Amino acid sequence: MVFDSARLDLQPYAGFDMDRYARRAYCSWEDAGWESLLVQRFEHVPVAEDMALPAAADLHLVLPVAGQGVLQTRSGGRCTRFNWAPGRLDLRLPDQPVLRSYRCDGPMRSLQVHIPRGTIDSTAAQLGGRGVDFEAVAASLAAGDPLVEEIIRALGSSGAEDDLYAESAAAFLSMHLLTRHARSAAPRAPIREDKRVHAVVAIMHDRIADPVTLADIAGEVHLSVFHLVRVFKDVTGMTPYRYLTRLRIEEAKRLLRDTDLPIAQIASRCGFSSPGALSAAFVRHAGTRPSTYRNR
Repeated sequence: MVFDSARLDLQPYAGFDMDRYARRAYCSWEDAGWESLLVQRFEHVPVAEDMALPAAADLHLVLPVAGQGVLQTRSGGRCTRFNWAPGRLDLRLPDQPVLRSYRCDGPMRSLQVHIPRGTIDSTAAQLGGRGVDFEAVAASLAAGDPLVEEIIRALGSSGAEDDLYAESAAAFLSMHLLTRHARSAAPRAPIREDKRVHAVVAIMHDRIADPVTLADIAGEVHLSVFHLVRVFKDVTGMTPYRYLTRLRIEEAKRLLRDTDLPIAQIASRCGFSSPGALSAAFVRHAGTRPSTYRNR
C-alpha cells in the first residue's frame, strides 16, 4: 500500500506483507486518483497472529462492515481487547506501532480511511494549536458516531474522481473529529512552559538551516533535554525532533516548488547534512523523492 504520495505517510508500510492478511478490493489512490485522502476496502483472513502494524503519522480510521470477532492489540506495553463488529469504529493512534491478533467467525471486511497528518495538524492549528489527545478521540469514536460511519461508507462507494471531493471530505472529517471527539491534551506544564515551547518553535524557524541539537535548543530556553521533550510533546503532540524535521521538509517542498535551486543547495538550506539525508527524510515524510516531487 505504499504510493508515491506527498501528503500521506505511507512509507512505514514498505515491507508490510499485506497479502498475508488481507485482499484489497478498492483503493481510492489507484481507482479514483485521490491524493488528499486514502480510502480502501479490504477482505481479511479470519484468523491472524502477531500482525505487526507500523507507526505512521496519518490518522487511520477502520470501519468493520462484515464479520464478528475479537481483536487483541499490544502497543506501548499495554494490551487491549475489543470486539470486531459491523459499525464499530476503530481509530489507530498516530505514530504508534501495534501488534494485533484476532479471530473471527467468518469473512471479515472493512472500509479504511487515512487522513493526512498535515490536514489534521492544520485543523488543530485553526482550533487553537493545542495538542490533540488521540487516545480520547479513539475512545469517543468507539462509543459510536453515525455521521462518521455514514461518511466512511459513502467514501467507499462514491465513485468521484475529482480530488477536490477527497480534499473536502478530509477537511470535514478532521474538523468533526477534533471538535466532536477530541479534547485538548491536558497540559501538565504551567503557562510559563507553554511560552517556552513557543520560543522553541521560533528558534527552529530561525535556525532551520543550522545543525542545531536538542541540547542547543534546551539550553536557549533554560530547560533540560528531558523536560523540553516532555513539555513540547504535551503542547504540540509530537517530539521536538519530529516537529523540526517536518518544518525542514515543508521548507524543502517550498524551495522545490518555487525555486530552481539544486537539491544539494536545498538540503543545505533546510538543515540536512547532504542531499542523501534530505532524500531519505523526504521519502519518509512525503512518500516520494525530492526530484520526483519537483517534477510533478
